[in-house]
Amino acid sequence: MRLSVPLQRIAAAATAAEVRWAVGSAASHGLAALPDIGAYGLLIQRCADGGWLRQGQQLHARLVVFAVVASNFLASKLISLYSRCGRLHDARRMFDDIPRRNLFSWNAMLLAYALHGPASHAIRLFSSFPTSLSPDAFTLSALLKSLSSLPPSSSSAYRSAHAFAVRHGLVCNIFVSNGLITAYAHGDDIASAQRVFDTMPQRDIVSWNSMIAGYSQSGHYQECLRLYREMEARSGGVLPNAVTVVSVLQACSQLKDLLFGMEVHRFAVEHGIQMERVAWNSVIGFYAKCGSLDSARRLFEEMSDKDGVSYSAMITGYMSYGFVRPAMDVFRQAVAPVLSTWNAVIAGLAQNNYHDEVLDLVCEMQASGFSPNSVTLSSLLPTLSFNSSLLGGKQVHGYAIRNDCHQNIYVATALIDTYAKSGFLEGARRVFDVSAGRSVVVWTAIISAYAAHGDADAALSLFDRMLDAGIEPDPVTFTAVLSACAHAGAVDEARHICDAMSSVYGVSPTVEHYACMVGVLSRGGMLKEAVKFIDKMPIEPNSKTWGALLNGAAVYGDVEVGRFAFEQLLEIEPENTGNYIVMANLYSKDGRREEAKTSREKMRGIRLEKTAGCSWIETSDGLQVFVSRDTSNGRTDELYAVLEGLLRLIREEGYAYSNEFDEETESCVQNDESKQQQTLSIASV
Repeated sequence: MRLSVPLQRIAAAATAAEVRWAVGSAASHGLAALPDIGAYGLLIQRCADGGWLRQGQQLHARLVVFAVVASNFLASKLISLYSRCGRLHDARRMFDDIPRRNLFSWNAMLLAYALHGPASHAIRLFSSFPTSLSPDAFTLSALLKSLSSLPPSSSSAYRSAHAFAVRHGLVCNIFVSNGLITAYAHGDDIASAQRVFDTMPQRDIVSWNSMIAGYSQSGHYQECLRLYREMEARSGGVLPNAVTVVSVLQACSQLKDLLFGMEVHRFAVEHGIQMERVAWNSVIGFYAKCGSLDSARRLFEEMSDKDGVSYSAMITGYMSYGFVRPAMDVFRQAVAPVLSTWNAVIAGLAQNNYHDEVLDLVCEMQASGFSPNSVTLSSLLPTLSFNSSLLGGKQVHGYAIRNDCHQNIYVATALIDTYAKSGFLEGARRVFDVSAGRSVVVWTAIISAYAAHGDADAALSLFDRMLDAGIEPDPVTFTAVLSACAHAGAVDEARHICDAMSSVYGVSPTVEHYACMVGVLSRGGMLKEAVKFIDKMPIEPNSKTWGALLNGAAVYGDVEVGRFAFEQLLEIEPENTGNYIVMANLYSKDGRREEAKTSREKMRGIRLEKTAGCSWIETSDGLQVFVSRDTSNGRTDELYAVLEGLLRLIREEGYAYSNEFDEETESCVQNDESKQQQTLSIASV
């Protein structure tokens, strides 16, 4: 059929205004008598592409008025329109009204579910395919797209789709293969994804990007870089694009491989790869995470269309390396910071122990019209944990319940930690008990809570329950369990767990785990064995390792082992006053007064001072903080009179000072020149 001028205008309509003109003038150009199906189909497709629901509905209504029975062609266009505009129910009704559905309409509805609906609907629709129709590559590609939204544990569904593709001779289709790679990678079955990739007769940019992204997102960073090298080296092959750059730079960021990432960035520049905002943000994030902050800042300043991700990347980079002031400068540059930007700076302040500033910024964020979400709460709770603010923790917990984010894994973990550190172990256990879908992170948090409170039996019992539930422990879990063993003196249990780490669970012990084992042996009085254990360690001992040995020696009064550990610590951390104090106390306990004096003089000779003691309690007026030797409170005389009375009572009970550092502590009570008491009130969160 030769199109008239008005119909040509309709078919070529590219804007909402032109569509409105076409719909409004259609009847006056003779379309009421016999609509041109091809032109209407093109026009409905324009509405679908532009998201113009109202104009599309007007076209649909005109077809109904003309008593035009929706053909598979028109129905498929209308299904696309309604699904893209969020009207999936109308799309399904359109599909159900087709009198004789063909493969084209089935594929349209399946794609609608794949793009906009739950995967279960797509699977159900695919299962009801009539036997008279044979699914094609488009059908299977749409199904695979839908399967990619399933949880990673649904790998059996991917394998079933793969088997279907093999049976129907579709596995060699490039679109089907690309879909299989994406689905397998999403399901953490990267080996199957690689097998599909290896057997492809030809690969396009999507094939390479799907495989590279699969490696990057599943944590196989070195394999990601290897595949990029292979892609780059193929002469006459497919060249990397911006999507490739994003995936590879993510891997470089995790590996802190600055040189490789710089090479990728240089390749993108030299080959004129169009770097849109997502790719530009990934470059900034890469440089920031690798510590090349000047390069990141230069690119950030050159970027003309910064968004929340741009600011967050720059802020996170600065905060990760302790540059709080530059991070705050970037944050204050943002004209209208989005929630992710607020969260980035709040998280950074918490990580750098700027706890008062965290509280202030959360209040400022709320005053700016933003409500804290799960990310905000997981950054705020460690601040309350640091201050042992039980009331603040309960307030945040209540807020999380009201806003339905208390089941978030990071919020639940932070709540457990906050309650445990505030002495409310019962509350920590309650959060754990109501947690849905407990992951290894949540299990580790509650095990750590009981271990920190010295309840080793409960911690080890929970560890056994976690294993029975099929949860694989991670390195942090083993640190918590070994710490519990140290508290309980469970030497044999600790040895068994340490041996099982690599042989059973495939977790390579780190220096943290070895330090825990030294602590287990030292607390159990097995100091000589602890020294032998350190000698056999396959990695260099750190301060925690030697510190565990020194503390064990202090408990059992073994001066020789203590001095050996102390000498190692002097090499690693010569300015740690705690080591000098423990060693001086050990000498004093053994009656070696001169050596204790020498240890103290050595500390003072390099101008080290013992950190003032600090404690706090939470009252209805806020958090009350007490600092040793302070006299700022107006009732100082009364306070120290009570303290002196308490000291007299404990002396009468038989308490004796074992070293001169304790005598210095008692003198704080008697020295009016240096008495102070400081109160710090923190506003409720």
